[in-house]
Amino acid sequence: MAASEVETPVSGRAPTPHAPAGDERGPDASAPPGHAAGDPERTDGAPVRGRRRAALPLLALGTLLVALGALALGRYLVPPNEILRMIGGQVLPLARTWTPTEEAVVLDVRLPRVLLALLVGGGLALSGAALQGVFRNPLVSPDVIGVSSGASLGGVLALLFGLGSLQLVTGAFAFGLLALAIVLLVGGRAGGSPLLMIILAGTVTGAFFSALVSFATYVADPYTELPSIVFWLLGSLATASYGKVLVAVGPVLAGALVVLCLRWRLNVLSLGDEDAASLGVPPRPTRLLLLTAVALITAGSVAVSGLVGWVGLVVPHLARLWAGTDHRVLLPASFLLGGAYLTVIDTLSRCLTSGEMPLGILTAVIGAPFFVVLLARSRDRMWIND
Repeated sequence: MAASEVETPVSGRAPTPHAPAGDERGPDASAPPGHAAGDPERTDGAPVRGRRRAALPLLALGTLLVALGALALGRYLVPPNEILRMIGGQVLPLARTWTPTEEAVVLDVRLPRVLLALLVGGGLALSGAALQGVFRNPLVSPDVIGVSSGASLGGVLALLFGLGSLQLVTGAFAFGLLALAIVLLVGGRAGGSPLLMIILAGTVTGAFFSALVSFATYVADPYTELPSIVFWLLGSLATASYGKVLVAVGPVLAGALVVLCLRWRLNVLSLGDEDAASLGVPPRPTRLLLLTAVALITAGSVAVSGLVGWVGLVVPHLARLWAGTDHRVLLPASFLLGGAYLTVIDTLSRCLTSGEMPLGILTAVIGAPFFVVLLARSRDRMWIND
């Protein structure tokens, strides 16, 4: 009988599980990090984990198809076969079968937007999944460490003083890192639980920077500066360009690479500080490195797109349904699914109405009810309580 099937008698004495000869481990000793005792995923063993790893190529293919659909859809429809030939023709000597208008629409307008949506959506979803593992809390998102509010202040100040796009991106990125430095300084000097102190420091820092953002919007000129500030704070990829892609690709991919390289350590870290230290993973340096990488991703994302909420909260839960709780599979799945999700949202924002709808509105309108449905129908599968 499997250990998860053993029932405790009324007397309170748990029967000793029957183990093979020579195996004196406890019933949960074979559970991989990231899986709790009694997890139904363990009953199938390696075949289930193998199938979930095999799902990553399917997610990658689905993300590419979503990107191709986003390049084709819009007020000016472009056939997908022409898009593939157009992109391939940039490096291969293919016969030109597309029109100059189609080339301008796809390569100059839509392709930078799709690339930014993939980077920003994937980065925010990966950050959310990593933070939920670090804090062992399914309701944590990148906003909890205050970086989003700090980056917002940097962008708002650039708009308030009439600076250009380069200064806006630079200011948002710099203030995002400043917010992280404050959080780590306050959280490191305070006593008590390190995780709790970081959460409290992030909440206070985020509230402080949000108040400064509110003050900046209050003093902004309501006819010239305020509309652009409000639109940027709601999140948008309308001003996407290859320059912004180059700005985002550095911090987002660098932070994502660090998080993905530490995904097995995150499995161990999710067991608790004492267990992680006993298994050879230093909790504080590992947590600091993960938080820095997440802050890098978040600051780079907010700098080029403004505030885009709900992606870092909803998508990791959806990926957890698909990939399980093992961070070795969950983190890459979150990155792919987040990129596809924001690409779909951005395509809807420019196709639903004659005027472009901000991303923050659509992510909240779609993400909030969807998250409620996920909680109601699949709460036991989305998150395993230790």
